[in-house]
Amino acid sequence: MLHDVFFNGASWPRKVPNGIYTERWSSPAFHNRNSKFREKLPWDVGEKARPAAVESPRCQRGKVFLCRHLHQAVREESHASCIFACVVASTMLGEEWMFYNLRKEHTTLLEKISLLILDEMPKAEYSSLFNDFVESEFFLIDGDSLLITCICDISLKLGQNLHFFYLVERYLVDLTSKGGQFAIVFFKDAECAYFNFPELLSLRTALILHLQENTTVDVQTKFSGCLSREWNIFLEESCPYFLIVSDEGLNDAQTHLFNFLIIQSWAVKINAVLSSGQASGILRLYAYLLPSMHRNRKFFEQNKKEIERAYITLLKQLEESRALALAPLFGNLKWKNMMEEARETISLLKQVWPEGSDIRRVLCVTSCSLSLRMYHHFLENRKNSSGQKADSEQMKGNCLTLQDMEDLCRLYCLNVVFLLNLPLSQRAHTRVITSSWIKDVQTLFKMKKWCEYFILSNIHMFEFWNLNLIHLPDLSDEPLLKNIAFYYENENAQTKEKKEHENVQGLQLNLGNVIVKDYEHLWSAVSTLVRKFEVGQPFPVRTTKLHFLKNKSSPIKDSSKEKMPNLGFIPMSSNVVDKFAGDILKDLPFLKSDDPTVTSLVKQKEFDELVHWHSHKPLSDDYDRSKCQFTESSKDPRVLKSLQKYHVFQRFYGNSLESISSKLIVTQTAKSKKSFSEPKSKKTHETKAEIITRENKKRLLAKEEQKEEQKWSALSFSIEEEMKENLNSGIKSLEEFLKSCKSNSVKLRVEVAGLTACLKTWKEHCRSEEGKITKDLSIAVQMMKRIHSLMEKYPELLQESDRELIARCLKYLGFNELASSLSPTQKAGDDIKKKKSDKYSIGIGPVRFQLQYMGHHLIRDERKDPDPRVHDFIPDTWQRELLDVVDNYESAVIVAPTSSGKTYASYYCMEKVLKESDDGVVVYVAPTKALVNQVAATVQNRFTKNLPSGEALCGVFTREYRHDALNSQVLITVPACFEILLLAPHRQNWVKKIRYVIFDEVHCLGGEIGAEVWEHLLVMIRCPFLALSATISNPGHLTEWLQSVKWYWKQEDERVGKNLASKRHAGYRAHVPKDCSQGKQSHKVRLVLYGERYNDLEKHICSIRHNDIYFDHFHPCAALTADH
Repeated sequence: MLHDVFFNGASWPRKVPNGIYTERWSSPAFHNRNSKFREKLPWDVGEKARPAAVESPRCQRGKVFLCRHLHQAVREESHASCIFACVVASTMLGEEWMFYNLRKEHTTLLEKISLLILDEMPKAEYSSLFNDFVESEFFLIDGDSLLITCICDISLKLGQNLHFFYLVERYLVDLTSKGGQFAIVFFKDAECAYFNFPELLSLRTALILHLQENTTVDVQTKFSGCLSREWNIFLEESCPYFLIVSDEGLNDAQTHLFNFLIIQSWAVKINAVLSSGQASGILRLYAYLLPSMHRNRKFFEQNKKEIERAYITLLKQLEESRALALAPLFGNLKWKNMMEEARETISLLKQVWPEGSDIRRVLCVTSCSLSLRMYHHFLENRKNSSGQKADSEQMKGNCLTLQDMEDLCRLYCLNVVFLLNLPLSQRAHTRVITSSWIKDVQTLFKMKKWCEYFILSNIHMFEFWNLNLIHLPDLSDEPLLKNIAFYYENENAQTKEKKEHENVQGLQLNLGNVIVKDYEHLWSAVSTLVRKFEVGQPFPVRTTKLHFLKNKSSPIKDSSKEKMPNLGFIPMSSNVVDKFAGDILKDLPFLKSDDPTVTSLVKQKEFDELVHWHSHKPLSDDYDRSKCQFTESSKDPRVLKSLQKYHVFQRFYGNSLESISSKLIVTQTAKSKKSFSEPKSKKTHETKAEIITRENKKRLLAKEEQKEEQKWSALSFSIEEEMKENLNSGIKSLEEFLKSCKSNSVKLRVEVAGLTACLKTWKEHCRSEEGKITKDLSIAVQMMKRIHSLMEKYPELLQESDRELIARCLKYLGFNELASSLSPTQKAGDDIKKKKSDKYSIGIGPVRFQLQYMGHHLIRDERKDPDPRVHDFIPDTWQRELLDVVDNYESAVIVAPTSSGKTYASYYCMEKVLKESDDGVVVYVAPTKALVNQVAATVQNRFTKNLPSGEALCGVFTREYRHDALNSQVLITVPACFEILLLAPHRQNWVKKIRYVIFDEVHCLGGEIGAEVWEHLLVMIRCPFLALSATISNPGHLTEWLQSVKWYWKQEDERVGKNLASKRHAGYRAHVPKDCSQGKQSHKVRLVLYGERYNDLEKHICSIRHNDIYFDHFHPCAALTADH
């Protein structure tokens, strides 16, 4: 029958159109990942059998080999080999037959689902979940995906269950520590995918029990599958943001189950996050995110019924493959019979141990007794079916005897006793046995794993029994079991054979009374639970000659015999390290001077880190390797022309960012600075020359005012006519004139003319729109804007007629109280009757109108006194504090909102350094290349300076390119490149020229990627700095830390100064580097906080209506609900 199935059965093709399946399933990543698990299988199917049995069930070559193996087993009458062939055949037959039947109806749909997911994977975004998506959002983890991911971990060794549970808990603790709120879901249907891997069935069941009983993790096991109605209701109620799921399983069936889960999650608008490829940092977890797209939801809706039918068919085939997996091991006993046997064993144990016990003892005695009964049942069936006599001696040559199974169970019980008594530190030092189990024993292990699964599946029967489940993660330790078996087969047996030649009998080890007592207690319980036959005494442990482990020339791994090297620090002496570490060094382990690690260090000749030690060529760094955009010393006309175009573009780009005229910087000499700083002598009376100068200024001002009056007289008519035709256009022309006008009296006349025009337009608009509900409030906004300007800017120039005009305008708008407060003598009915007032009124109060429609026009509280250091605007108090910081050569941490004006201090700092000399350098550190380009363009547009040949005003240095980096006075760079320059030994002459460093977006110091570079820079720089940010949560702590750094450098500067002074007194000519900034700078670090911004932030929603794009204003209050 097997021959017919293997050679005549149809094969499901792995390849589909476009070769996508071929790429996925034949990729090295797929085979490497699955081979990690296959190498850990507790039974070894052999190098030839593995491709046929496990790796590729549809491989014809594997089928041929398996048939040959089966025929050979029949010829040799080896029943154990027949069992092995049937076990492997059941795996092949189950998957082959299952996918053969699926191919008829649903293979095409499964291929479409796989192709859909494969097409989305290259588009997956590798992003930080806890920074961008999670925060406090709830998400789900597929339990089987978690199990597969940890099983395939490269550090997990064969049979180390405790390490597996450690990997699971480490991952979950990492999620919890990052603020993740999640639940783990184990679907009942997913259990069907493990029928060919019984060791994973018991491990999966133990994992679920451990998470439920020993942790606070929310574990959901009530859902049958991802397409069930209960699962959809749960998703609607919990609203998870994403689901962590694996993209492939241990076999094709499990991969399809994962695919069903992914597309079902997409269908309900839940994103999928791949469990593979995740990387965890201190603050964030990075993973591949597959978002729920409309096309994926559409695919699910269009094929919903076909998907459900394919899912049900797949589960039916998996359940039928379960019978094929059980038949070679348990004969005619079905799933239901095995469950009943397990329950019966548990019930009997509760009678034997009424006081209760722990899970390791319980699982040991129940699984061993159940395995012995099942193997006895298997031998009885074989005897009855073959008609042979029940003589154990006749059966020895055909299969493992019942005594062999008893010996294996004794070894397992002894192994559990060692687990109960040995500390983990001693278990970690066990020898590494490289010999593998023989094939017949692997089959017995497979039977025992099934029995463990049946016991753990019925653990609920211990509900009212004292069962300790704490040690669920440490149920077995296969390396320890191999050590025990190796001892009894090789070392202990050899000692016995030297003394006397007789039947092999195990010698009793000097185990100690505690271990012997526990072992006898366990074996006694096993004997009681077996019942149907006698299992023998606990000692001797081995009663047969069969070796359970294969013979190898070197069965013990050499590395286990190596001596652990001494761990510790190599002793060294350094004043910097000793001073920085302090008393911590006393608690650290240091190696002795005669340690081999220390003596092996041969002192090499010293080098100055400026040239290569072997070639004596100058060292290069990333500065030399970065692309130079323009060669500074080139005289090629084409290069010079490209350079000229570059500067023109930079100024054009900078002017587009801010429309400020370029400022010529002139270097101030020391003499001019000295005279500027000296206070002027006070004089008692004006001289004749000063009186003449003052009178001349008055005449010039009067003449200028007369010219502006004439200019307004000439333009007033045209502007007024323009305002009559189009108010907005006329107001724009009026405001352009106001910008150029300097006379306040003329400005007052212009504002009054604009207000009069607005009033006329409003009256005409209200008459024409009479009877309509809505009015054009932009006219009212212009009226209030003119009123604000008159009242705020020219209150001392207003006449009574001007005030009456303003009051009349306010009454027309319906603001009677404001009008009365401005002109109380005017009665309400003088110009406007009560009936007409409603026609012109805007219908809302003045406060609400101004807040709702004039927010960006309202005048802020500003200082009126100008600052001689700033010519473009009048700085606020906190901005003047920034200017004082720069003038005093101090450092500052500046925290202010975006667009609040904190960047101006940076440009003032640049201007100050540029004016001081042609040598000083200010470095501007920006986090991104885009910001570097933007700042560089702004600087080149703001400043111009006549510099010596070969020098430049602004330079740029990034890893991709550099331009005038070391010959410029203002260097714009990124943190990593600035660190390269600071640490390069042959760039120290340039480092000494740095006068100021400006750190923009310094909150990157608290990030995860590249944060250490910002910290290095803040610690290394010796000059003052400005640290700018809009989002620092703890500015006080940051300022304290930076102040401590500055105090450290102050002490170092004082120490260096004392050393130089002592050398001068001693007659030495100490070379002092010329660095004027060290003498000027202050070591004080200020904290400047400002919480307001000059421009309001408004949110808008972009939408498409009528084939056009619209931006609708979105008020924050619109997002409020009853719950949030």
